[in-house]
This record gives sequence, C-alpha cells and structure tokens, in this order.
Amino acid sequence: MSKKVPELRFKGFTDEWEERKLGELGSVATNRRIFKDQTSENGEVPFFKIGTFGSKPDAFISRELFEEYKLKYPYPEIGDILISASGSIGRTVVYQGEDEYFQDSNIVWLKHDNRLDNKFLKQFYSIVKWQGLEGSTIKRLYNKNILDTDISIPSTIEQNKIGMFFEQLDNTIALHQRKLDLLKEQKKGFLQKMFPKNGAKVPELRFAGFADDWEERKLGDVLSERNDQMPETNEYPLMSFVQGKGVTPKEERYNRSFLVKDSEKKYKKTELGDFIYSSNNLETGSIGFNRTGKAVISPVYSIFKSKKSRESQFIGIMSARKDFISKMVRFRQGVVYGQWRIHESDFLNIDIKMPNDKEQQLIISFFENIDNTIALHQRKLDLLKEQKKGFLQKMFV
Repeated sequence: MSKKVPELRFKGFTDEWEERKLGELGSVATNRRIFKDQTSENGEVPFFKIGTFGSKPDAFISRELFEEYKLKYPYPEIGDILISASGSIGRTVVYQGEDEYFQDSNIVWLKHDNRLDNKFLKQFYSIVKWQGLEGSTIKRLYNKNILDTDISIPSTIEQNKIGMFFEQLDNTIALHQRKLDLLKEQKKGFLQKMFPKNGAKVPELRFAGFADDWEERKLGDVLSERNDQMPETNEYPLMSFVQGKGVTPKEERYNRSFLVKDSEKKYKKTELGDFIYSSNNLETGSIGFNRTGKAVISPVYSIFKSKKSRESQFIGIMSARKDFISKMVRFRQGVVYGQWRIHESDFLNIDIKMPNDKEQQLIISFFENIDNTIALHQRKLDLLKEQKKGFLQKMFV
C-alpha cells in the first residue's frame, strides 16, 4: 500500500499525510439570517448577500443589530475562509475583519481548531470535490456535503508552509491581474480620447504635428467586402472568430477536421488585417480585425479588406468604441436573436471620420504596441495560473 504523500513537498517533511473528514476537524458555521426589512440603503454596517459576496455590499444594517447578532450567534474570525453555499457554489473569500460586515445564511465557514491552517484550507477548497455534490443537480452546498468531504492533511507546520507558498503565488497572480486590468483601462481611455466624439472634427488627444480636421468618409470609401468562399485547405485552415481575441485556431474538442475533412463545405476566406464582424454579438466583442493571417471561418461573418493600405486595421481599432457599435446596431434587421443581420451594403454606408494616412498609421502602431503589451501580460498571467494548477496537483494528496 503506497504512502499518502504528495509528489512535491518542502525539504525536511517525510511523514505520511492523514486522511480525515472535514466533519472530524470542525463544524459548519452560519450567520443568523438577515431579512430585507432589517436592512437599509444607509446603515452603519455593510451587509452582503450571496450575489454581492466578496465585492460591494448589497445593503446595510444597524450597528445595534450587528453587535447583538455577533454576540448571540456564530461569527467568522479573521482568516476564516467563507464559502458560497449557493449560486457560485464553493467560491471563497478570506474574512479580513478590517471592515465589520455581516454575511447572510448562504455563506458558511468551517469552525475548526488548530489542527487546520486556514491558508492551507483555502487552497484545498480550490481543488476539493465536495462529497455528494459531484455530478449532482443539487443547487446548494449543504452542511452534510461539507462535513462528509475527505481531506488529507500533513502537520500544521507543513500546512503553514504550503499555505504561505500559495498565498505568495496568489499575490503575484493578483498583481499581474491588476497590471493587466490597468492596461485595458488605459486602452479604453486612449480609445475615447484619440478619436473625435460628439460631432467634433478632431480628437481630444493626438500626435504632435497634426492639426487638420479629420475627414468625413463612408466606410465604403476605405473598405470593400471580401466574400471569397472556399473549402478548408492546409494554407487556409478552419478557424474560429472568438469574442475579444479575433481569428483563433479551433479548440480540439470543437475541431472535427482531425477526424474527417469535408472537402465540399465552403467557408469564407480571410487574410491578415481583414475587418470582421458578426451581426448578432457586436456588443460582446464579436468584431475586430484579423491579427492571425490566412484562414477560413464560418460564412455567418461579414469580412472586409482595405482598398488602399491598412484602413481595415484602423477601422478594427475604431470598432472597439461604443459609438461605432451604436451606428452599426441601427442597421440590424430581424427580431429573433441568432438571426439578426446587418447587411454589408448598410455597413459600408456608415459615416466615419478619418485622419490622413500618416496620422492613421501612427494611431495603428500606437494601439498595436498597447495590444502587444496586453497580450504579453495576459500570457504571463496565464502561465502563472497554469503553474499554480501544476503545484496544486503535486503538493496535495
């Protein structure tokens, strides 16, 4: 019989991990329920319902009620791992205790002694398979599901080392996420300021040396439809157009071409820099330009190429603005979602403002640099998350 030890552990630890039930190590604690008529919009103590768990409070309660309930009923201590028992089942938040607040009865925690380290427990919750919940249609994590769940634990010293290791890794991931979010917000700001708005003839922010008004044009002046239909080939592989990412290789589970290639089925050809949109999902980002290169995609997409230089890429950048999407949506026809249509002729008739070629190229290069930086940070973040998954697999039993 093999020893219960992880594949990877800190130096100096050799003892076998002990298998227990969470119910042997603690009990499930729940706050007393708060009713709507006990809350207000302007109370003293923030109140969190399941939908606002871990973010902004849903309402407030009086300090008097808070102190009464905190004295009479269970209440988390700093470091306790609060668990969502419904909604996003199993989502966790560490109770910080910095701002006093009250959780509702859909949020629970394990009240335990010093045999468990909370930092270790938090990471266990990220990989746990709740007893009786797996493969079920159950919509709530009941106390029994928690208490009957198996956990393997080392000594508290080893638990603490593991917990601290993952806390540092989580902090690094959070730092990279904040950097990525900041870059995306900065891009939004530049999109607002580097294009004319509200009927203006020039943008609020532009490169030095440019003072001329932007010229009123039709999209049809700079773009033409690409409607070349062809089967998938080695030169033009079948790809997806993914919201927020653009032309992307299909995931293997969706890509049936490795089983059978349909040489008769026709798709739309697209080239590097093409502007592409789906009439149905404009508001959620199914619009942009091809950064990938030669491919064929579903014929439901509308594809356009530049008439001169890189105008399609410029329009792709502009399409991230809400006012651009609003102009397009006005032409959307149909009443059933999934069957909406913006005719290519209507799209090409939309009015836009464009700078001269030189300013246009500078704007394209500027946003290319931003997108490349965002992509680099996204890759770093994805790598860190994958590394964490690997460590979780190897450092827990």
